[in-house]
Amino acid sequence: MLFSFYCLDRSGAEDVRLETRNDHLEFIASSGDMVKIAGPILSEDGASMAGSILIVEHESLDAAKAWGALDPYARAGLFQSVDIRPWKWIIGAPDTTLEKMK
Repeated sequence: MLFSFYCLDRSGAEDVRLETRNDHLEFIASSGDMVKIAGPILSEDGASMAGSILIVEHESLDAAKAWGALDPYARAGLFQSVDIRPWKWIIGAPDTTLEKMK
């Protein structure tokens, strides 16, 4: 099952993001093909990072939450909030067919 992670950074935590960015990227890379989509949310002017969006495959919501808690960003206290929800990939999915869109 796929899960979306919508993570917003704490205000004033840019240094935490920068200090843990390499560890975070290594964590994502080490997760293999379970991470389908990942990238930063940008500030309104597009000049800085303000959070993260990920689409990740796990067997359950509990497993997704446990994996997310291991992320170096989460462990460093970067996020103000994290919303994890089951997600259905329709448009642009590798195996998209009209029947799967229904």
